[in-house]
Amino acid sequence: MGRTKKVGPSGSLGPRYGTSVRKRYAAIIRERKGKRACPICAHAKVKRLSVGIWTCRKCGHTFAGGAYSPITKLGSIARRAALASSSREEIESELTGPIRSVSELIADLGSKKGTKA
Repeated sequence: MGRTKKVGPSGSLGPRYGTSVRKRYAAIIRERKGKRACPICAHAKVKRLSVGIWTCRKCGHTFAGGAYSPITKLGSIARRAALASSSREEIESELTGPIRSVSELIADLGSKKGTKA
């Protein structure tokens, strides 16, 4: 089959199904076949195995994602919520931990400042 400059991946459909359907089809195929970075090794070697299952050809990491994209908007929102709740749990555990004296807190702050500088 020849190259298609104007119609892109929807060239295989020919003149059938109408322009709006062909445009949506082309957008989905472009999104699915595009280069994607691995969330672990950050190389652009992610390939779709089946619907919603993606794998990195560099490091071998297999993960779940969307049907046409390895990272979805809902997935990124869920990841942010999970990170926020885990940091909230760390803060709560420090608040409910053993009570330290003021001199211990000042010494701890001094050691943290010394390590950053």
